[in-house]
Amino acid sequence: MGANKGGEMVYTIYRAVTYGLSPLINLHLRWRKFRRLEHPLRWPERLGRPSLPRPPGSLIWFHAVSLGEGMCVVPVIKQCVKQRPDVTVLMTTTTASAFEVLKTLLPCGVIYQFAPVDTPDAVNAFLEYWKPYALVLVENELWPNIILGASANGVMLALINARMSIKSFNSWSRPIVRLLASLMLSKFSLILPLSNIQAIHFQLLQAPPFIINFSGDLKLGTEELVNMGNMETLKENIADRCVWMASSIHRGEEEVMLGVHRALMQKHPNILTIIVPRHPHFGQEIAFDLQKKGVNVALRSRGDSLASETSIYVVDTLGELRQFYRLTPIAVIGGSFLPGFTGHNISEAAAAGCAVLTGQHVGHFSNMVRAMQRLNPLSIMQVSDGLDLEEHLDKLLSSPEILEERRLAAKHAFDDLSNRVIENVWTLLQLHIIRKAPVSL
Repeated sequence: MGANKGGEMVYTIYRAVTYGLSPLINLHLRWRKFRRLEHPLRWPERLGRPSLPRPPGSLIWFHAVSLGEGMCVVPVIKQCVKQRPDVTVLMTTTTASAFEVLKTLLPCGVIYQFAPVDTPDAVNAFLEYWKPYALVLVENELWPNIILGASANGVMLALINARMSIKSFNSWSRPIVRLLASLMLSKFSLILPLSNIQAIHFQLLQAPPFIINFSGDLKLGTEELVNMGNMETLKENIADRCVWMASSIHRGEEEVMLGVHRALMQKHPNILTIIVPRHPHFGQEIAFDLQKKGVNVALRSRGDSLASETSIYVVDTLGELRQFYRLTPIAVIGGSFLPGFTGHNISEAAAAGCAVLTGQHVGHFSNMVRAMQRLNPLSIMQVSDGLDLEEHLDKLLSSPEILEERRLAAKHAFDDLSNRVIENVWTLLQLHIIRKAPVSL
C-alpha cells in the first residue's frame, strides 16, 4: 500500500510535468511533421484527435511503437479478428514507416491510428473517444499517462513480448522512478516476457508474479509471404550470381559491409551484394556516395535495373525485406556490428531459409540466437568483425554443400522454435483479457 501511495505521488508529479510541457511537445510534433518524420495529414492523431469513426460495441486496442513490433503482433490481431468478430480491433503505432507498411497487412475491419503522445490531454482525448475495453502493449511500451489513464478508465492491460534492456531496467530501478514503475506494473492483468531474465526484471520492479506467463517470442511467429510481386524478374537477373545481403544496416556498418564486398570481389568476380539500410534515406546516401567513387550501384527506389556489371544493389524501400530474404541465400543481420547496437530480428531470415550471420552486439535478440544455436549450432553464425565475416561468407559462396547445410539448419531451428507461438500468445490473451470482453449485440 505504501509503495502504491508513493507511486501515485510520483505519477501526480509526472502528470503535472507532462501537462506543463504539452505546448512544447505539440510544437515538437509540428517540427517533426515539417521534417517529414510524422504523417503529413494524420499527425493530429498523435494529439488524440481521431480521423475515423468508432464503431459501436467492444473495442480492443493493440499498440506497438514501430514497424518491428507491429509486424510481430499482426498475426495475433488476425487471430483476434477471426475468433472474436464481434469485437472491433484498433491498432496504433508511433512511426510513419510502420504506418506505410502495416496498413496493407492488417485484416479488413481493423482500425489503424497513430498513438497519442504521453500527455494528459492527448491520452484523455484518445481514451474518451475510443473507449477501449482492453489495451495490449507490445514489448517495452511503459508510458505512465497511457497506462494509468487507461487503468483509471477501467481498461484491462496486457504486455506481450515484454522486454526490458539492462539500461531501461537500471533507469526504472532508480529510487523514485521505481515507485512509478511498480504502480504501472500493478495495473496489468497479463505480462508475457521474452525470457526468464526479462521476467526477473519485471518481478524486481514489483510486477505481481501471478500475472507473468511464458509464450515464446512473437518475432518467431513470422508469417510466410506468398506473393513475390515484381521480384520474379529480379530473381531471374541474379540466378547465376554469388549473392549475399546485409539487412537493417545502421550508419557506420556500411563501411564494414562495403569492405567485405571489396574483398570478396577478388575471389568472386560475379558477386552481388544487396544492402538494405535500416532507414531508407540512408540507402540513398550510400548509393550516391558509391556512384561518386565510380562503383556500379543500383538503387531500388529509382527502379534501376540490375545489369551484369552491377555489383551492389541498395534497397531503400519499405515493406520488402521479407521478400528479399526469400531472394537471397545468405543474410547478414545488421545493427549488431558496432558497440552500442542491439541487433535486429533474425527469425525472418531464418524463416525464409537463409544462412544467417550476425555480429556480436545483438541485445535482447541474444535469447533468440542462443535458442536457435542450442537446437542446431549451425543455424546462426556470430562473427567478431569484418575480417571474420569475410571468411565465413567466402566459405558459403565457395561451397554449395556448406551453404545448403547452413540454410537448412536455420530453417529447421526456426520451425522448431516458432511452433505454436502465436497460438500460445492468443490462448493466454483470450484467457486473461479477451474472453472477458462484453459480447456486442
